[in-house]
Amino acid sequence: MNDQQLLRYSRQIMLPQVDIAGQQKLLAAKILIVGAGGLGSPAAMYLAAAGVGQITIYDDDQVDLTNLQRQIAHGTTDIGLDKVISTLNTLKNINPDIRVLPHKARLQNELLAREVAAADVVLDCSDNFSTRFAINRACVTRGTPLVSGAAIRFEGQISVFTPGTHSSPCYNCLYQSEGEELQNCARNGVIAPITGIVGSIQALEALKVIMGIGETLTGRLLILDGLSMEWQTLRLKKNPACPTCGTA
Repeated sequence: MNDQQLLRYSRQIMLPQVDIAGQQKLLAAKILIVGAGGLGSPAAMYLAAAGVGQITIYDDDQVDLTNLQRQIAHGTTDIGLDKVISTLNTLKNINPDIRVLPHKARLQNELLAREVAAADVVLDCSDNFSTRFAINRACVTRGTPLVSGAAIRFEGQISVFTPGTHSSPCYNCLYQSEGEELQNCARNGVIAPITGIVGSIQALEALKVIMGIGETLTGRLLILDGLSMEWQTLRLKKNPACPTCGTA
């Protein structure tokens, strides 16, 4: 690291859990973010600020006026712009030293497999179940840690799935793969700060995974009720009969 980097990241380098070694791990890391919306915006911004060396972002949508209530990587002047380009501009303004790879595309099939294999950590910031299950399958196949988040109405959920580690369950152990496609923000609404809270926690969990510090949410589901401001933690177990990661 040069002097400018030491100064930029000084407040986290002084943490004994991070130190120089942890910061170097972040600078060398490659993170894949699927979705540049309500969750992907704060997650990407905090990862960029923390100095993650390469952030790859996939989203096939453009910025719309209805996005601006919660998708904080985009502004009014970005309306009509590809979300990945708007996010690129925001991240480079935060930290011009990192590498940002924007892709306006739906990440699926062989492309999904290649990107997951190339990443150190994957953040699922998507808003539909078919994408979530596809990402989960790719992460299980490639053995790539997955940080999953969801936000709807006043509710948020976050978990970490680390295939092959600590008998970790996968996303499919927790959720069935059909019948819930209508559960999204466009149909049910969401209060803006919930997406910020969930996305920020996803960024924190990704940093912990990369640096190998603390205790991640592997094997746990963190649930937030924003109306009562109560948190719950559910312990998750691997399902031997899971169609994605099961051994039964």
